[in-house]
Amino acid sequence: MKNLGQMLKQAQEFQTRMAEMQQQLENIEIVGSAAGGMVQVTLNGKGEMRGVKLDPSLCKPEEAEVMEDLLVAAHNDAKRRVEERTAEEMQKLTGGLQLPPGMKLPF
Repeated sequence: MKNLGQMLKQAQEFQTRMAEMQQQLENIEIVGSAAGGMVQVTLNGKGEMRGVKLDPSLCKPEEAEVMEDLLVAAHNDAKRRVEERTAEEMQKLTGGLQLPPGMKLPF
């Protein structure tokens, strides 16, 4: 039973570290960009958009469709960066923990 107690203790420690990591990710902000930085989108670690910054030269009415496409590209760039950062943090947290195929954290 000693091994079971040790496993439960490790599981509790893991759960605590997971909660701390999730809180840290909520507080980070990552900027994605498109068109050489002319369009920037800021997301938090949960993937929520926090802000958009447009270069004034893009604010021409006849270029609205281009602007919309650039906003989507910038958002997708920021979202990808958030997912990469999350994966890095999870790798740090789990160390060498081998999860069954298809199982993702957090549960």
